[in-house]
Amino acid sequence: MASALRVQVSPSALFFDQTLPRRDIFVSSQAEAAIVLVSNGPGELSTWVRPLALRLHEQWALRPCYPDAICALNLVLVPCPNGTGQEASVARRWQLFDRVLPAVRFWWLLLRPGRHGPWPRQGVVVFLGGDQFWTVLLAARLGYRHLTYAEWVARWPRWNDRLALMGSTASSRLAPRWRSRAQVVGDLMADLDKGQMEDPALAEGEWIALLPGSKRAKLQVGMPFLLQTADCLASLRPGCRFLLPVAPTTSVAELMAFAGPSNSITTHFGGGQPTLERSEDPSGRDVLRTAGGQAIVLLQEHPAHAILSQCSLALTTVGANTAELGALGLPMLVLLPTQHLEVMQAWDGWMGLLARLPLLRRLVGVALTAWRLRHRGFLAWPNISAGRSVVPEHVGCITPAGIAAEAAQWLRNPEKLALMRDDLRSLRGKPGAVKSLAEMVVDLVPPGTIQPRTAKYSPMLDPWAGSPKEMDWAEQRIGPEQRKME
Repeated sequence: MASALRVQVSPSALFFDQTLPRRDIFVSSQAEAAIVLVSNGPGELSTWVRPLALRLHEQWALRPCYPDAICALNLVLVPCPNGTGQEASVARRWQLFDRVLPAVRFWWLLLRPGRHGPWPRQGVVVFLGGDQFWTVLLAARLGYRHLTYAEWVARWPRWNDRLALMGSTASSRLAPRWRSRAQVVGDLMADLDKGQMEDPALAEGEWIALLPGSKRAKLQVGMPFLLQTADCLASLRPGCRFLLPVAPTTSVAELMAFAGPSNSITTHFGGGQPTLERSEDPSGRDVLRTAGGQAIVLLQEHPAHAILSQCSLALTTVGANTAELGALGLPMLVLLPTQHLEVMQAWDGWMGLLARLPLLRRLVGVALTAWRLRHRGFLAWPNISAGRSVVPEHVGCITPAGIAAEAAQWLRNPEKLALMRDDLRSLRGKPGAVKSLAEMVVDLVPPGTIQPRTAKYSPMLDPWAGSPKEMDWAEQRIGPEQRKME
């Protein structure tokens, strides 16, 4: 009886009556079309969205890079606890999208698309991060075709026109009746090392990369922890050198704030006030000097894959950065200090939302974080992908001195680092996933609305134009006590 009464409701029925004209949405030409990429956090934006957007612009005439084109490439950001709020401004600086909609406007887009229009009558929505259901709703609201890139599982195959799968895991979880819609394209991360040798080499030395993360919860712990670790490691291996890639969704000013005494956690790890120096190196990179006197080169180029691939070892927090490092074959130690559970509120889903309630923030946040850590599996993407330990994960009341000692041990054994590097490369898969995904996207675009590009596409020379890198120090609110001019 229950099965006989079960009714399948189309997501589009949640928003409008299909029999009514939707003039409030579509006021552009019938011949126009749109490709709408949907994503959430900084990791997905830099490793999935940007490579796909570049590939599409290389092959096809799309606005804004081809102003006279009738097909536009747009970006819609969706609400996510891992978002920083800076994703939209970063994406706009890339100049790859005709329209960028920030996450705070997503619900209004579903309710009143015309206020963010005009929208072409034809198009395709592409899921590239976040909750897959958001793209189901958006595709239904706009009446566009729908494609999902699924790493591990495609959750709503019924409402997808096509499914791009990362590998066999996602394919095996797909019901047989939906497999005709699916294609295994591979891991988008496998294309990250393209053009590595185009960037200048690092200066001679044993380089260690420090990746504290890009979200407030991670930076608040990661910055003082890694700076103190650098001081300890430099005392064990005086010849080693350090660099820190500045995520596009953060700034030097924010890093300096979290590294200084204004962050209460800094005193816990024994840190002091760092200073910022103008580098006289031809690269023009700035240098953060720790309270202990150790110089850390700040990389504000993005992406920094070519530079990172030349390092010997990376010390990183959990997140999408572990997938990037794994794709580059860079050995790493993955760190998650748990001494300050009250600030670790970067969990996904309903638990992350509950941990952010104003009245229960501390109590619930600490309880959920402690429970999650006790019932965790692997946290680093290479380990998750392999189903075994490929890179060391250190979770608990770890100390900078302890991590520095282990890092020094790894650096004293280059053959062990080489084995980890080879293991990471074996997991990376073959390149070509971005090309395959771009072809699937174009196949869903209505015929006649997209044309091959006739002129060679040249990406903007400085995708950081107008970003914190180009601002004066005063505009970044970096005072005299935080910088030291040479």
